[in-house]
Amino acid sequence: MSDPPEISEDLQSARRGPSRDFRGVTVRAVGDSSLADGGAPAYVSTGAAVWKRFRRNRLAVVGLIIVGLLVLMAVAAPYLAPADPARQSLVDRRTPPGAKYWLGADEFGRDIASRLIFGSRLALVVGMLSVLIALTLGIALGAASAYWGGYVDEAIMRTLDLLLAFPYLLLAIVVVSTLGIRLESTILAVGLWATPGFARVVRGVVLTILGQEYVAAARAVGASTLRVVARHVLPNCLSVVVVYSALYMANAILLEAALSFLGLGVKPPTPSWGLMVATGRDFLEIAPHVATFPGLAIAVTVLGFNLLADGLRDALDPKMVM
Repeated sequence: MSDPPEISEDLQSARRGPSRDFRGVTVRAVGDSSLADGGAPAYVSTGAAVWKRFRRNRLAVVGLIIVGLLVLMAVAAPYLAPADPARQSLVDRRTPPGAKYWLGADEFGRDIASRLIFGSRLALVVGMLSVLIALTLGIALGAASAYWGGYVDEAIMRTLDLLLAFPYLLLAIVVVSTLGIRLESTILAVGLWATPGFARVVRGVVLTILGQEYVAAARAVGASTLRVVARHVLPNCLSVVVVYSALYMANAILLEAALSFLGLGVKPPTPSWGLMVATGRDFLEIAPHVATFPGLAIAVTVLGFNLLADGLRDALDPKMVM
């Protein structure tokens, strides 16, 4: 049996959503989105759907577990470390792994397990702060370049191309050598290295978003530039930004380790995984554990963030079917 005409019209009206008149033009919202009010488009995935897609990816869950354990280890370092990471014992120099030293002792008799645990703090601090710097500069430059275009786009993109022309390690070495060897210089160097990548990605996403109908509708009803960017452009860049932030976390940790390995990172005796590998390379034949365990820590951490980034990319894509 078919519905009465009046009921059918009501159902069709409900499916279409409410309509509003703006300057003689009827704008009809689809689903729960309200373009005239600056709402987000209806295709944005909900948190439950994102988590459902994410947990189906076993490698992504493994990456999340690795990153979660790393964060837990960094936060609870004073309680998890079996010994003082700076305490030296010349009697126990290069002691192999055993009951006294779970992962052995380094060339100064310091507990490697404790130094690895405290070194996770440095890795996360450098990674998060450098990604935050790159994220802030990248979003600002990328969004401005895409929105205004013209000479602004050319000036920003050519400047970023100049930075991309430098090898990443050479650029970081120049920054650290200019500002001095300290933690702040390392963070700034890694952040500046990651900025061009963030800016180019954000620029591409913003250009795509600016061509959507809901942005044109917002402009048609008189929305200001700030409102369009804040309510329509930036929220729809969020998924891409989250994925690239996780990916660049791995690269930032790896670059910090490389700078410390070259002696351009933090100064001894600060626990740093790259510095531990550098000092342990001289004892690879007689005490391979001194450099092996820090190297494994770097590899596992980078792998965890890469797996997490891949999982987030698949989960945040509403068109991905898993």
